[in-house]
Amino acid sequence: MPHWFLTFALAAIAHPMLHLPDVDGVDRRPLQVAKAHANAVFFVTHDCPISNYYAHEIRRICDEYSARGLSCSLVYTDPTLPNVDARKHAEDYGHGAYPKMVDRAHALVAATGATITPQAVIIREDESIAYRGRIDNFYAALGKPRRVVTERDLRDSLDAVFSGRPVPKPEVSAVGCYIPDLSAFPKQ
Repeated sequence: MPHWFLTFALAAIAHPMLHLPDVDGVDRRPLQVAKAHANAVFFVTHDCPISNYYAHEIRRICDEYSARGLSCSLVYTDPTLPNVDARKHAEDYGHGAYPKMVDRAHALVAATGATITPQAVIIREDESIAYRGRIDNFYAALGKPRRVVTERDLRDSLDAVFSGRPVPKPEVSAVGCYIPDLSAFPKQ
């Protein structure tokens, strides 16, 4: 078994019962997956232009793959963001009806190894991480968008998961805003 798979599997399995309240106060467990399903956890920030650019694509992916068994969660990584502001941001940018959480203790960040916003993590039904990385290759680098998307890493990974095939590239570097350590934020 490849070393990366063990690392991903252990990261998710160590925290399957991890739960956070969403912005409406409902308890959520984004690392716990129903049988024959997968969860996509999207890490975002309200003030990252690249993260905001992807809002509509995140919604399209969640809408298109829901019939195949995909559940989605939007995770804001700024622990100082009030729930009301996260809710308004999601509405303003056209996010869907999927749960929105503010990861105040960076518990999901740590459990999944997320480092950038936007970044997607696919959790399989066995609660292992199938994919972690960019949504697609629209951004070649910070401030350098491409004219045309030529690689749809997240969609390719979802297609593989739902077809029972190995994910072609289980980890792909994301371009966006770094998720700072909690010490970078003012104490609440």
